[in-house]
Amino acid sequence: MRDNLGVNFVDRVEVKLQAGGGGDGIVSFRHEKFIDKGGPDGGDGGDGGDVVLVASHSQNTLAAFRYQKLLKAQSGQPGGKRKRHGKSGEDLVVKVPVGTMLLSGDTVLADLTRDDASAVVAEGGKGGYGNAHFTSSTRQAPRISEKGEKGEELEAVLELKMIADVGIIGLPNAGKSTFLARVSNARPEIADYPFTTLRPNLGVVDVDKTHSLLLADIPGLIEGAHAGKGLGDEFLRHVERTSVLLHLIDVYNEDIATAYKTIIKELAAYKIDLSGRPQIVALTKIEGMDKNQLDTIYSQLKKIVPRGVSTAAISSQSGEGINAILRTLQKQVEKSQQPKEAKHSRLNLPVIGLRADDSAWNVQKTKDGFEVTGKKIERFAVRSRFGEPEGEARLKDIMRKMGIWRELERQGIVPGQEITVGDPEIGQLEY
Repeated sequence: MRDNLGVNFVDRVEVKLQAGGGGDGIVSFRHEKFIDKGGPDGGDGGDGGDVVLVASHSQNTLAAFRYQKLLKAQSGQPGGKRKRHGKSGEDLVVKVPVGTMLLSGDTVLADLTRDDASAVVAEGGKGGYGNAHFTSSTRQAPRISEKGEKGEELEAVLELKMIADVGIIGLPNAGKSTFLARVSNARPEIADYPFTTLRPNLGVVDVDKTHSLLLADIPGLIEGAHAGKGLGDEFLRHVERTSVLLHLIDVYNEDIATAYKTIIKELAAYKIDLSGRPQIVALTKIEGMDKNQLDTIYSQLKKIVPRGVSTAAISSQSGEGINAILRTLQKQVEKSQQPKEAKHSRLNLPVIGLRADDSAWNVQKTKDGFEVTGKKIERFAVRSRFGEPEGEARLKDIMRKMGIWRELERQGIVPGQEITVGDPEIGQLEY
């Protein structure tokens, strides 16, 4: 069961993801007694481990990542003699709260909206082949082996947007935390002054012992919240995925119309217009207020809110109106939940960083020679051993088969000119 988020609530953090590199293949030949010329037996390297995010209800904050910025999976081991395959690196499985997104700039790379949902966010490099892999009827003793590929690396942002049925909003000191504490298992800090709540709080409430609702107490919003005033833009993020909003207004507020409009204005001005989200507007702290005075204020409230928006008057202290508003919330959530689930299912990306085996390539003449780019040929280059005749000869042969060599000759390459394939730091070929 999810409860308070705790003192160390963190909902946004920068991280570096680093998948494991693949192990190198090796060159080896059998050396056994009574066997004069043993065949090639160099084994392949193991694959590098992936970095995998898994959503879990047991997690409720990203606080741990403030001190663990690097999320690194294990690399694969090199191959061995006698065709022994190197051990693959273990995946790094990272548990994050439900509702966590992985972002690169404005691009959503993964969105984990369900318990146990997972995403491979950095894929491990493939292990290199040993020379036993290259044996053929015409090549009995190959001295070729491959290097393992590097694992994927990226810098990204983990961002938590809580997924709650009901988001409790309102100006500071409107009674949000008191309401949450009254109806749920949450124990937020409560005091008789504004800005007591400095982080969102979660609580689960049972409705008539037949349904349960997850409620999120969103810290007090103020004018200018959408632009970051009072950390409002940070808190508004958690409103995005709520099914229904419970808008609380202090009945003793001198101007309930302004109090209502201030919050609606901030919801509308946020980067995603939240003002049209289904909501219920309730006056709070009605205990002890004269009935005639309450009726007057309540009549004013009904004139302010749009047609079709439910209103209520409640007391978290005495319990007046609490059961009725919970039932209304339950009905609103049931009504709005199905379309919301369909909307977010499209964002739940199971895998990112897919390795497209794209054979397209491009040859570009430079002042020092020629540059060859393309996903497939660059992958071969990364695995090749530059400086070793066998390794370079194999890469050139691959380039011939792909038609790259012919294009180099068409563009006028001459003996001695250098060919760079992808990253120049990997190495260059000489024509």
